[in-house]
Amino acid sequence: MADKIPVEGGNRLGQNPFAKLELEGLPAFSGPPKATPAAKPEPARNRGRVDITREKGGRGGKTVTVVDGFTGIGLPEKEQLAKKMRAACGCGGTVKEGRIEIQGDQREAVAKILSEAGFRPVFAGG
Repeated sequence: MADKIPVEGGNRLGQNPFAKLELEGLPAFSGPPKATPAAKPEPARNRGRVDITREKGGRGGKTVTVVDGFTGIGLPEKEQLAKKMRAACGCGGTVKEGRIEIQGDQREAVAKILSEAGFRPVFAGG
């Protein structure tokens, strides 16, 4: 047990491994990159008013949030909006007769998604 390894430190490196590297042509180090302020997104254009209503009639007592009054958008965009709404609300929904129907009383979440898409949501009815 007399063959212990010394732990007090040892000899320094005999040579600098980076001594032969040339610094010519390299930019001077100015520290870590500075954080740039995040660019603010463009304000969404006004794509028109849409009505958000809550309906129960003819649905077996179930509440449904209905978005109606779209102008100038086609069925594919309505289906994309409905998909975002279903994902955000965690519930089912569909597009019927040009209206988006989302299960449950989800008016606030639906209004937020429509605002982000550039529409002006208005709560209509009760």
